[in-house]
Amino acid sequence: MEEPEAEEVRRLKEAIDALADIEDDEACAKAISVVLEDWPGLHAQLREMRQVRVQRLKESGLTWKRIGSLLGRKGVSAARAQQIATGQRGEINRPTKKTGDSPPAE
Repeated sequence: MEEPEAEEVRRLKEAIDALADIEDDEACAKAISVVLEDWPGLHAQLREMRQVRVQRLKESGLTWKRIGSLLGRKGVSAARAQQIATGQRGEINRPTKKTGDSPPAE
C-alpha cells in the first residue's frame, strides 16, 4: 500500500498545476520562466535539505538500506542513500548532451 503524499508535496504540485491554469499565454509563459530562472537555486536547496535529513536519519540509528527505502516512491539503494548523505550527486539519470543537439534558433 502506497503511503499518502505529504501535504507540502501536494501543495507544490498544485502550485505547478496552477501555472498551467493561467489562461493568458503571455502571463503563463512569463510566470513559468520566472520559476525556471529560480529553479537551479531551489533544486540545490532541496538537495541540501535532503542531505541534512538523511544524515540525521543515519545518526538516529537507521541503516542505509532502511534510509534508502524511505527515499521516494520506489526508494533508492543503500549505496545511493549513503552518497546523498555525503552530498554526492547522482549521474546515472542525467541525459548526455549530444553534439549537434542544439535548440532551434529563434
